[in-house]
Amino acid sequence: MAKTRERRPGIVIMARLIALVGPLAWVIILAVIGGALGFLCAMGVMVFGALGVAKLLGEVVALSYGQIMACAILCGVLRGVLRLWEQYSNHYIAFKLLAVIRDKIFKALRVLCPAKLESKQKGAIIAMLTADIETLEVFYAHTISPICIAVLVSLTVLLFVGFYVSWYLALAALAGSLVIGIVLPLVSSVRLRPSGVAYRKEFASFNGYFLDSVKGVKDIVLNNAGPARAAEVDRRSEKLQEQTAIARRATALASGVTELCVSLFILIALLAGVGLHLSGGLSLGKMIVGVVAIFGSFGPVIAISALPGNLTQTFASGDRVLDLLEEQPSVTPVTDGVDFDFDHLEVRNLTFSYDREPVLRGVFLTARRGEIVGLVGPSGCGKSTLLKLLLRFWEKDGGEILYNGADVAAVNSKSLLDNVTMVSQSTYLFDETIEDNLRMAKPDATREELEEACRKASIHDFIRTLPDGYQTRVGALGDNLSAGERQRLGLARAFLHDSPVILLDEPTSNVDSINEGIILRAIARQKRDKCIILVSHRASTMAIADRVYAIREGIMEQER
Repeated sequence: MAKTRERRPGIVIMARLIALVGPLAWVIILAVIGGALGFLCAMGVMVFGALGVAKLLGEVVALSYGQIMACAILCGVLRGVLRLWEQYSNHYIAFKLLAVIRDKIFKALRVLCPAKLESKQKGAIIAMLTADIETLEVFYAHTISPICIAVLVSLTVLLFVGFYVSWYLALAALAGSLVIGIVLPLVSSVRLRPSGVAYRKEFASFNGYFLDSVKGVKDIVLNNAGPARAAEVDRRSEKLQEQTAIARRATALASGVTELCVSLFILIALLAGVGLHLSGGLSLGKMIVGVVAIFGSFGPVIAISALPGNLTQTFASGDRVLDLLEEQPSVTPVTDGVDFDFDHLEVRNLTFSYDREPVLRGVFLTARRGEIVGLVGPSGCGKSTLLKLLLRFWEKDGGEILYNGADVAAVNSKSLLDNVTMVSQSTYLFDETIEDNLRMAKPDATREELEEACRKASIHDFIRTLPDGYQTRVGALGDNLSAGERQRLGLARAFLHDSPVILLDEPTSNVDSINEGIILRAIARQKRDKCIILVSHRASTMAIADRVYAIREGIMEQER
C-alpha cells in the first residue's frame, strides 16, 4: 500500500502561498503600512491621554493640554481612515489572488485532464475550487499583514518605552510580545494541526460524497438504495460535525490560554512599573505612560496568537491546492513537433500498463480514410484505453502509434486534436442551450453548419420539434434528453468539429435497438471522407465495420 504523503510544514505552505502574490506585493506593503500606522494611532489616543494625566501629576511634557487633546482626537480620526485603508488593501489583494489561484487551478486541470482526472473524485475538486480557495482568503486578508503589523508595532513600542520610560519596562513588554506572539502561536499550531487537517479532509470527503449522491439520485432511486445512501450521508454528516466540534474546542482552549497570558503580562508590566516607581527609578507620570503603551501594544500580538485556529484549516486547504498546482501531467503537450493532415494510421506492437499492470500487449492496427474499423472485446480488455492512447492521454510503454508515419509523441498536440475527435460512452451536456453545447466543437460555426452536423447525426428533426428549437436548454446533466438523444448530440459535436478521424467509444451502449440503428446509419453515412474507429462489445454494432479487430487479454487479432 502506498504511503500517504505527509502535509507540508506550515512555514513551507506559507512561503509558497506568499510566492503567488508576485506583482501584487505592493498592495500588501500598503496594507502593512496602513495597519501599523492605524494601530499606533489607536495606541496614540491612550498614550496622549496618559501624557495628559502625567502632566497633571507634574511630569514635564512639552505639549499643552489643548495640544495633547488635539493630538488624541487626530489619532482617533486617523485610526478610522487607516483601518479602512488596511482592510481595503487586504481584501483587494485577497480576492484578486483568489481569482488568480482559481485561474491557475483551471489551467492545471486543463493540463492534467483527462488522464489524471479520471482517478479524482469530482466532488473533491469542486470543494477545492470553492471551499478550499475561499479558506485561503483568511491567509491573504487576515494573516500576512497582521504578522508584519505586530512586528512593527511591537518594535515601535519597545523603542518608545525604552528611550522615553525605562528599558526594564521595555523588557517586560518584549517578553510579553515574544510569548504571546511567537511561543503561544507555535504551540497552538502544533496542537491544532491534527484537528484542522482532519476537518478539511472530512469536509472535502463529505462534499464529494454528497455531490455524487445528487448526480446519481436517479440510479439510487431505481435501485431502492435511498435509505442506505441517506444513512451514509447522515453518518458522514455526523462525523463532519464531530470534527467541527473538536476543532472549535481546540480553538476555544487556545484562545482562553492566550487571554490568560495577556492578563498575566499586563499584571507583570504593571507590577514592574510600580516597582520601578517605588524604588525611585521611575516617576509616576512616566510609569503611567509606559504601562499604558504596553497595554495597547498587545492588540496586534493577540491577533497573531489567534491565527493558528484558522491557519490549521487554511494550511490544510493550501496544501491541497499546492498539490494540484504541482501535480505533473501524464503527458506534456507537444508544441515543437510536426503537423499533419490525416491520411492513415498505423499501430505497431503497442504496449501499455496501468500502475505496472499490463493492459495492452502486442497491439497492431491499421486504419485509413473512408474506413470504419471496429474494435471488439470483453469489458476491461483495453478497448477504451487504446482509443485514449491514440489521443495521447497517456504515454505508451512501447511500440508505435503512427499518423502518416509520424509517431504520436512527435506530433504537435494541437494538430493531433484538430485531426482526431473522440465521442465517449456518455456524452456530457452542459446546462445551456443545445446550440451552445454544439458550439463547443466549433465556436464560430454558422447556423447552417450546426444544422448540417445535426442532420448527419440524425438529430436535426428532433431538435426542430422542441419548443425553442436549438435554443432549448438541455437541463442540468442533460436529464431532459434521453440517452440516445444525448449520444446523437455527441455525434453532432464530432461531425461539427469535422476532424478526419473520429473515435467512437461504445456509441450505442446506452440506447435501445431503434436508437442504435439510427446512430449506426448516421455513422455509416459519414465514412466516405472519414476514418472511424468504432469500439463496441455488441456484434450488431460491428455490422457497419469494414474491418474488425478483437482484443483478448491485451492482445489484438484481426477477425475480418
